[in-house]
Amino acid sequence: MNKKLLLAASFSVFCSMFGISQQDKLTTNFIYDKMSLNPGSTGLDEGICGTTIYRNQWDRINGAPNSAIFNLEANMNRFFPGGIGLSFYHDAIGFNRQNNVLLNYSYPLEIGGVGKLGIGLGVGIINFGMNPEWVPPTTAVDNSLPVGWNSTNLDLNFGLYFKGQSDYYFGLSSTHLSETLLKQSVGGIDYQYQTKRHYYIMGGKKFSQIGPGDIDAQVLLKTELVKFQADVMVRYMYSQMLNGVYGGLLYRSSDAISLVLGCSPIPNFTVGYSYDVNTHKLAGISRGSHEVVLKYCYFLPPPPIQKSKHPRWL
Repeated sequence: MNKKLLLAASFSVFCSMFGISQQDKLTTNFIYDKMSLNPGSTGLDEGICGTTIYRNQWDRINGAPNSAIFNLEANMNRFFPGGIGLSFYHDAIGFNRQNNVLLNYSYPLEIGGVGKLGIGLGVGIINFGMNPEWVPPTTAVDNSLPVGWNSTNLDLNFGLYFKGQSDYYFGLSSTHLSETLLKQSVGGIDYQYQTKRHYYIMGGKKFSQIGPGDIDAQVLLKTELVKFQADVMVRYMYSQMLNGVYGGLLYRSSDAISLVLGCSPIPNFTVGYSYDVNTHKLAGISRGSHEVVLKYCYFLPPPPIQKSKHPRWL
C-alpha cells in the first residue's frame, strides 16, 4: 500500500474510533467567520451578509483537512430586535466527514452609550461519518478493516459578543455545548464519535489614521481544555485603491505564520486570500495551507418617510 495512503487511512481510522480529530474547523480568516464561533456576533453589523471560505490545509499531504464554510446573517432590528443567521461548514479529514448546520440568533443590549452586547445561541445538527476507500495489498477482503458509518445529532453553541462604538470588539463563546455522542453499530461493531466543548476568546481593534491607511489587530484564543492555541493577526487597510485593499500577517502558535491579502473590487464585496507557512514537523513535506474568502453585504434602503396631507393644513 502507498505510504501516504496508509498514513491517511491510519490517521482517519484513529480519529473515527476514538473521536479526537480536529472537531472545529481551522481558519486563518477567522475575522470573516465570527458567527460560527460566536453566535453573539450574529447580525450586530448592519446589512445582510453572505460569506464563503474554502481552506486547503497542508497541501500535498493525502487525507489532510479540507474545509468549506458558508455563513448568511442579517441585522433584523428594523423588524424585531436581534440578528439571525445560518451557518454551515463541511470538514473532510482522511476518510472522515463532518457537517454542521446551525441557526443562530443574537439579542442586542445597548450598554450606556459605550457599545452593544450581543447574546447569542446557535441550535442545529452535527453529522459525522466515515467513508473508507481501502486499497488492500491483495485482492482478499479484510473484514477487520472499519466500514462506512455516519450519525447525526443535536449541536449547540453559545456566545457573548461586545461591539464598542470606538472600533473595537470582544467576545466569549463555546461550541458543542451538548457534547453530543454520535454512534452507529455496523456488522456488530460499535463506532462512535464524541464531540467536545471548545472555548473561544476573540477581540480586535482598529487604529485609525496611521499613514495613508488604518491598522487593525485581531486575536483569537481557543482551547478544548487539553490544548491551547492563539491566533494573532495584524493588517494594514488602504482605502485609496479600488474600494479598499489590505495586507497583513498572522501568527498561529505551534502551527504557522500566514500572509493575508484582500481587496474590494466593487463596493461591499471582499475577496481575501491567505497562505500559511507551517512551523511544525509537517513543514518538510507540505506546501503550506491555502485559504480563499468571499464576502458580500447588501444594505436595505432606509424606510420611506410617510407623509399625509389634509385640506385644512395645506
